[in-house]
Amino acid sequence: MRIALAADNGNWHKARLLAALRAQGVEPVLFSLADVIVATGGGEPLRVPGFAGSLPGGVLLRTIAGGTFEATTMRLGVLHALVSAGVTVWNAPTAIERSVDKAATSLLIARAGLPTPETWVVSKREAAAGIVEQESRPGAPLVLKPLFGSQGEGLALIERPEDLPDEEAVARVYYLQRYVPRRDGLWRDYRVFVCDGRAIAGMIREGDGWITNVHRGGRPLPWAMPPAAAEMAEAAAAAVGVDYSGVDLVEDGEGGFSILEVNSMPAWSGLQTVCETDIAATVVRGFLAAVRGASVPRLVVA
Repeated sequence: MRIALAADNGNWHKARLLAALRAQGVEPVLFSLADVIVATGGGEPLRVPGFAGSLPGGVLLRTIAGGTFEATTMRLGVLHALVSAGVTVWNAPTAIERSVDKAATSLLIARAGLPTPETWVVSKREAAAGIVEQESRPGAPLVLKPLFGSQGEGLALIERPEDLPDEEAVARVYYLQRYVPRRDGLWRDYRVFVCDGRAIAGMIREGDGWITNVHRGGRPLPWAMPPAAAEMAEAAAAAVGVDYSGVDLVEDGEGGFSILEVNSMPAWSGLQTVCETDIAATVVRGFLAAVRGASVPRLVVA
């Protein structure tokens, strides 16, 4: 079994996945999607470093190398090409596209009939201002999020239309979501890690402000995950089509939960400190089982 691991950044996660693969008797080829070449004119046009004459049996994707819109489009195209050749890719490019685009995630969650805060996505500032005028007020703001963003970066609370930034500042897309405060006043939400359809670990994220991401100073706390939260996270992951993911939940104020986001390239260093499950090992076992159950990728024709 020849496996590739794409992990351009994040040495901690890379090391955990490498150790987990080696524990399963697999020595992966480390590579970057930025180094894959498309070359036509003879044989298979997709050339993956370390796989001369063939394609990998599977690609475990931890991160995608950053870059321009064009570079990201090419790298996603490479992943699509691998999938079409019969290579097992975790997470698959379709799932990545759905989860990176928060509007697509919200749409899929809503279509699946799952609870999620009311959300509006528009392109014009005038339209966004109208939504804020109607739906927001002091003490009950809307959350403005970048359509493409992670780890709590770029979030803002919007109470008045004049709080909205210019269109250029939000890449001409306003993603607005109703803010759901807790009755006890705590700044707290929940992360559930779902792998291969199962919720395998969860934590409380608590902050000193309303942004609770661990990357932004939020504190991971142990959580006895209720079955209802686990089932909701599993349903959200299925709706988006991710193989492994971090699903963010918030309490809905009525004893239940509501889905905020589904992340296809989740970090888990904070979660690992407060749960007993070896997350990297669980991801690797699920991935390798999927590779073994898939068809063998075709050889490159010289």
